[in-house]
Amino acid sequence: MHDIAARHPEAERIELWFADEARIGQKGRVTQVWYQRGTRPRGVRDHRLTSVQLFGAVCPERGAAVALVLPEANTVAMNLMLAELGQALPAQTHAVLVLDRAGWHLSDALQIPSKVTLVHLPSHAPELNPVEKVWQYLRDRWLSHLVLPDYRAVLDGVCRAWNSLCAEPGRLASLTRFPWLPHSVSNS
Repeated sequence: MHDIAARHPEAERIELWFADEARIGQKGRVTQVWYQRGTRPRGVRDHRLTSVQLFGAVCPERGAAVALVLPEANTVAMNLMLAELGQALPAQTHAVLVLDRAGWHLSDALQIPSKVTLVHLPSHAPELNPVEKVWQYLRDRWLSHLVLPDYRAVLDGVCRAWNSLCAEPGRLASLTRFPWLPHSVSNS
């Protein structure tokens, strides 16, 4: 973080952000529920395959987040997400965006805003990305045991789940603030 701060003296603050994408759709997953011991609860499960990609970025320190729901995950979609993040950053703030090594995160066609620096996680290490906890929370809390009849219902369900999560004060920070994460850096 200090190296990036030195390379961007125009920024007053350097923040650590994490990003990832999740496929969410009709073919949901079964989760744990409280139920009478010794009996199996009934639940619905849809086996159709319509889905959307939820692109999300979170700043654990501030509990801030940016998300886009898009039809597919590719370089074009990632460029839209980067542009959205660049616009959402406060003035004089530079983001260090940590991502995995998906093909669209490494593409030469990425249009990275001047307020963002990309840092890639090691391969096969999703546990290092706090956004994975956000996806798990969304699925457990709002997106399991649902029957979503069509694409519009999937889209509305994902948007409703994300907005509900963001409306919970302090929830994003509590899900993503790992004790080993560095704090923001101020350029003086």
